[in-house]
Amino acid sequence: MTNNNEQIKKDVEAIVEEWKHAGLLSKGKLFVIGCSTSEVAGKHIGTSGSESVAVHIFEALESLRESTGIELVYQCCEHLNRALVMERETQEAHQLEEVSVVPVPTAGGSMASYAFKYMKDPVVVESVKAHAGMDIGETMIGMHLKYVAVPVRFKQKYIGNARVTTARTRPKLIGGQRANYENTSANNRCT
Repeated sequence: MTNNNEQIKKDVEAIVEEWKHAGLLSKGKLFVIGCSTSEVAGKHIGTSGSESVAVHIFEALESLRESTGIELVYQCCEHLNRALVMERETQEAHQLEEVSVVPVPTAGGSMASYAFKYMKDPVVVESVKAHAGMDIGETMIGMHLKYVAVPVRFKQKYIGNARVTTARTRPKLIGGQRANYENTSANNRCT
């Protein structure tokens, strides 16, 4: 089991580089992150939350935000019904309803509580329909992705000991066998 902060930092930076080079993310799109820092550290989900793990993930994702213009959204744990932490500016731009709660490591999770502490003007909302996302440690972000979610397969499959699942979304294909989808730009990027 890996519990080495340098390896965790290397792993998360590698997957962030893959996102940057994939060309799937664009300015203003919502990117949801679910993360079990316990799983990253090689422990059972919800048992050993760690801000020292969260800081590496947060910093790497900030670099992804800066380079692509995406809006980061951090999913809380099930104790807060998987509510989401984001910047107030994002919440207002997407016309999402704010809820009253402050995530803490024991109710919200270490990753979401860390994000809440270090964002400029954080708020919490109940749900989003994100354009893409990353699930670190099988935290189940699917409920917060738009239809239709499409898996993205990167070389980097783990951050520390946590399995990483990544996805983007695309518009629904409608119209049946006579429809043409080949010339839609939406087939190749998050919508």
